Amino acid sequence: MNTITFNFEEKAKQPVTLDCPKGESILEIALLNDLGLHHNCGGVCACSTCHIYVENGMDFLEELSDKEENFIDRAKSPKLNSRLACQCILLHDNKNIVITIPDQGLLLGD
Repeated sequence: MNTITFNFEEKAKQPVTLDCPKGESILEIALLNDLGLHHNCGGVCACSTCHIYVENGMDFLEELSDKEENFIDRAKSPKLNSRLACQCILLHDNKNIVITIPDQGLLLGD
């Protein structure tokens, strides 16, 4: 099992730490745990609404594809550690990953 800590830019939300198996995406994990991460395209890398920041553990996730990179460029406030949660598949076990979910209230949709 991996440990993923979800931090939130929204001030009213407290961090959440979960144990998660490899092979799942961060989007799937967020949805299964009611963390409220937008995903307008249904998680098929066709929008940028599941944009997250990977603060720790980038090496434990599936590699960034050219298609994902193109959609990240369309995200609100992209950074060097930006990823799309639908494309962040956990590759290993027993790793610690820390992500930040941008303020979902600022999204207008893609």
